[in-house]
Amino acid sequence: MAYSVLVPVDTDESRALNQARYVARFHDAPETVEATVLYVYPPGELTRDEEGSFDEIGAAVAAADHLEERGIPVTRSVDDGGVAEQVVRTAEGMDADEIVVGGRKRSGVQKVLLGSTTQDVMLSAERPVTLTGEDVALRDRIDRLLVPVDTDERRARHQAEYVAGLPGVEDLEVTVLYVFPHQDYKGAPPHEFAEIDAAVAAADYLEERDVAVDRVGVGGEVTRTIVDRATDLGADGIVMGGRKRSGLQQVLMGSTTTDVVLSVERPVTLTG
Repeated sequence: MAYSVLVPVDTDESRALNQARYVARFHDAPETVEATVLYVYPPGELTRDEEGSFDEIGAAVAAADHLEERGIPVTRSVDDGGVAEQVVRTAEGMDADEIVVGGRKRSGVQKVLLGSTTQDVMLSAERPVTLTGEDVALRDRIDRLLVPVDTDERRARHQAEYVAGLPGVEDLEVTVLYVFPHQDYKGAPPHEFAEIDAAVAAADYLEERDVAVDRVGVGGEVTRTIVDRATDLGADGIVMGGRKRSGLQQVLMGSTTTDVVLSVERPVTLTG
């Protein structure tokens, strides 16, 4: 069964192409992936008598063409209404394995950096959401993933399940990372990866499915350590588990997840 990806785009062609390039990097994508490129006309953009056309949205056409030129089956789709709501509804209707959004932008304001629609999709979707963005670095294929976990075993398990379900997972190199907060000063007590049940559970789950796993436990400031480790590894993506259920957005995303999303120039996947 093909790995199903929803690619909701806006009118920015650069971001849409980066979303498409990310999808095309899955292992053996023409044989393993099917994509739906979706454009949602925002409320008020169409009159009652108008019907939206996919072909008039240059960014959507560019993304779909990029995928089809690489042999990936594509469904071209348009809708209208509340954008985030329609994206989530479409993902549920097609039972997408993943949503790939392109909402990171460069600004000093977090709301602008993520984009309100991207935030709403991340916090509403009950499935993995990957953020690409304008300046993200993409290699030819997804080979190395960094999976930073906290002490929540349920979230860590969801992160591991996402990785284990990826196309070509048997060829991936995965680092499961636990950062002991601020434990990098001289004389800090020794800590071991094996002390963290959530980290061990994630690593064990992957190894039981024949995924090559490096288990790493280090001390330091959490966000900076994750970002530096991703850079050192040349990670093709970071898989975070930071979505939580609460009425406050910062709690929903988690401060570390928010900081990582806004700090790295590589794809970040949120599982929850």
